[in-house]
Amino acid sequence: MKSEQRLSDLRALSADQLSDELVNLKKEQFNLRFQGATGQLENVARVREVRRDIARVRTLQRQKTLDAAKA
Repeated sequence: MKSEQRLSDLRALSADQLSDELVNLKKEQFNLRFQGATGQLENVARVREVRRDIARVRTLQRQKTLDAAKA
């Protein structure tokens, strides 16, 4: 349910907004990896969530690119 809501929110974004979201997720992923390396990471499940969100954004970007090419 939570991922479906997240996916519908991402689908509503434009291509530029998806790019911005991807940059933010990449920064968060870096910070989480850094926290994990220094032993400060509290929510280890967040690493998996962020990785999957990055995949969702990239998939949507690819879909929008293909849809634009068809039109």
